[in-house]
Amino acid sequence: QVQLVESGGGLVQAGGSLRLSCAASGRTYSRAAMGWFRQAPGKEREFVAAISRSGISTYYADYVKGRFTISRDNAKSTVYLQMNSLKPEDAAVYYCAATGSTYYSGSYVSTQSSYDYWGQGTQVTVSS
Repeated sequence: QVQLVESGGGLVQAGGSLRLSCAASGRTYSRAAMGWFRQAPGKEREFVAAISRSGISTYYADYVKGRFTISRDNAKSTVYLQMNSLKPEDAAVYYCAATGSTYYSGSYVSTQSSYDYWGQGTQVTVSS
């Protein structure tokens, strides 16, 4: 079991930055790939970024590549999402998620059904 709690959301102007954090607890965290997803009002939840259990491999959606950076500190059981050059279209509820497997590939970690554990989300609002 893994419990996930997101924080760091808020209101920011377009072009600004935010860093989201996801604190994890549970014995399987260290073996799990972690991901960030987001859901804007009236839209389906979509993949943002993922990181392997070691932190060596990362994978990004094209629409955030070059602007967002995912990282993890396994000593603190925390995953981060640094978001720079934010755009109004980045506004959404951001969710942290953990897979229940040690398997990692880009197609696997970008698929919602690969994740067994989800946080409750943190709101990001970007003003234009």
